[in-house]
Amino acid sequence: MKADIPDAGSWLSALRRYLAVILAGNLIWEFAHMPLYTIGWTGTWSEVVFAAVHCTGGDVLIALSSMTIALLIAGDDAWPRHRHTAVASLTIFFGVAYTTFSEWLNIIIRAAWAYSDLMPVISLRGFDVGLSPLLQWIVVPLIGMWWANAPRSR
Repeated sequence: MKADIPDAGSWLSALRRYLAVILAGNLIWEFAHMPLYTIGWTGTWSEVVFAAVHCTGGDVLIALSSMTIALLIAGDDAWPRHRHTAVASLTIFFGVAYTTFSEWLNIIIRAAWAYSDLMPVISLRGFDVGLSPLLQWIVVPLIGMWWANAPRSR
């Protein structure tokens, strides 16, 4: 019976809070770091808005995928009360790993986007990855995980 389980459904509430932060945080971040990409300087207003909204949609999918894999590996029935740090760490790791791959694929291989001269970069084995997208996949999920696990009054 649901009434016999303490905090029954808390994982769903935590997931909803996490996704709310992921959506809002990534949308803000996408608009804020747009000048670090060439589209921020060469694109029309509508192209910039489309890019930010499109990328935010991708960010939500990356966040959901990263968290799902992390929960399957390190979560348990009592998440987020238990195993929160392990799940958060793996979620961030998978997000950063995918972002590094995606930046390489879309800048080097596909040439689908490019950094402006304002983007600080970190050199990794023959290519530069932008610092802003890497920080995005550390900061936004960290805030999301904190909010997901924040105590709630009943």
